[in-house]
Amino acid sequence: MFGVSMTRSDFLISPYGGSLVDLRVPSEALAARRDYAYKLPSIQLSHRAVCDLELLATGAFSPLDRFMGQADFQRVIDEMRLADGTLFPIPITLPVPPDANSHLDSDIALRDEQNNLLAIMTIEEIYPWDRDEVARKVLGTLDIRHPLVVEMARWGRMNLSGSLEVLALPRHYDFQELRLTPEQTRRALERLGHPNVVAFQTRNPLHRVHEELTKRAAAEIDGTLLLHPSVGMTKPGDVDHYTRVRTYRALINNYYERGRVMLSLLPLAMRMAGPREALWHAIIRRNHGVNHFIVGRDHASPGLDSTGKPFYGPYDAQELLERHSEEIGVRLVPFHEFVYLPDENRYEQVSKIQPGTRTASISGTQVRDDYLNQGRLLPAWFTRPEVAEILAEAYPPRHRQGVCVWFTGLSGSGKSTTAEVLELLLLEYGRRATVLDGDVVRTHLSKGLGFSKEDRDTNIRRIGYVAAELARQGGLVICAAVSPYRTIREEVRSMVGEDQFVEVFVNTPLDECERRDTKGMYAKARRGEIKAFTGIDDPYEAPLNAEIVLDTLANTPESNARRIIDYLASAGFLRMLEQVSFV
Repeated sequence: MFGVSMTRSDFLISPYGGSLVDLRVPSEALAARRDYAYKLPSIQLSHRAVCDLELLATGAFSPLDRFMGQADFQRVIDEMRLADGTLFPIPITLPVPPDANSHLDSDIALRDEQNNLLAIMTIEEIYPWDRDEVARKVLGTLDIRHPLVVEMARWGRMNLSGSLEVLALPRHYDFQELRLTPEQTRRALERLGHPNVVAFQTRNPLHRVHEELTKRAAAEIDGTLLLHPSVGMTKPGDVDHYTRVRTYRALINNYYERGRVMLSLLPLAMRMAGPREALWHAIIRRNHGVNHFIVGRDHASPGLDSTGKPFYGPYDAQELLERHSEEIGVRLVPFHEFVYLPDENRYEQVSKIQPGTRTASISGTQVRDDYLNQGRLLPAWFTRPEVAEILAEAYPPRHRQGVCVWFTGLSGSGKSTTAEVLELLLLEYGRRATVLDGDVVRTHLSKGLGFSKEDRDTNIRRIGYVAAELARQGGLVICAAVSPYRTIREEVRSMVGEDQFVEVFVNTPLDECERRDTKGMYAKARRGEIKAFTGIDDPYEAPLNAEIVLDTLANTPESNARRIIDYLASAGFLRMLEQVSFV
């Protein structure tokens, strides 16, 4: 709530919603509490924590009324239940570093990334947590290809918990008419007059197969469809929510029955936790007035792990929700596999098609590589024309999209030399590149940082942030930095996006790097004059699945650079040059 403390019983009886301008307390009292909060020590929340705070405040995480204390946290990761036995599969915590301005029985102000005041927390618990334990129990993996495993590596190692006094919800300027609290959503659904409601969680644009499935689901329960996309944090590289919401509105306005569908946005920070996340999504939708929930194959999965295998089984999420559907009061609606029947101009479940029937389908990879990246509109049988046009506007052809070429390798391996040649060759193909060289960056962007692991990670994180922003705006970025640790490189991959990150491992042996060392850095490290030097007394963690591995002993910098050119051209980031004939 705003300006008053929240209790679990309040949420069990009546999760807060209502008008976002109804602060439920006199303006004078609210102003006094804000004045008090301004004088408190503060913590700046991450984007994820801001999303969680908003859903705690509005009752979307009911019965939770705060970031979890230790008893709730431990039982949730162990058994998917709160300390009182209530089913809740995902830990909602506020991690901070050990030296944060936090003391038991004291008040602390919570602010967003822009330093706007959001809430006051009265700290009642400070407890340690273990990243590997959470990753293993909640995500089922320690693989650093899982985006949350990588993200958790930089979370603080202590969790805070205590009563919350929310003074303001995070301010959203986009799609305000669609940002409904759970109570507002329930009231709107009630006005539509159908006792049954089926929700569809999505972080992707809707194609015809999704349209067909959602319409059939609503018809089967004779109820309302709640199209409830996540617009907080999704998988890095996903279609941005601005584009997605435009497609949803176009579909609802033109292709769904009025009075049978409702669109509302959920500021959820997804964990990509597969089965546990599906159950969590269903509980969240229950709090919005839903009693049926659609779950498809690989629900909330981050894709493939470092070995190329899926993180979760295709139907694990459906099976877990089915086991608990009665307890939470939300029935599973399975997402069946559909294909298009061109001879009949309709979609049908694969299980209902007779052998030999002609079918058509387009995979997600084909959508990206064969259509969007080639500047081709998706066919009308697959995607409504309005959606195809919106996606085409938002996603230019591949050769105009951003990409980050990330060189990693030992000092002296040849990263910078190859990067310089690559920069020049790219001009031949009409693409200008921004080069972020590790040594140069340290004299400007990272001036003052040392060479401890923490400082090295900070340096790489800064380079990655700049690279991600440039790539997001369609730029081609070349980064050349030792970047010795796998976890931070995977974090940068997540920042940039899986499809726009090309890791280039310059695989030069240590003895050759030492032989090339004109500055004598390796010799100084051998003598102990330089501490924590990569390759001598600090490890270099070679990539396990780099897109490109270069051999600088057998190949020249130019031949290696041309190999990268070939890779970028085959991936569509470069337009092939027309051959000139003089005959």
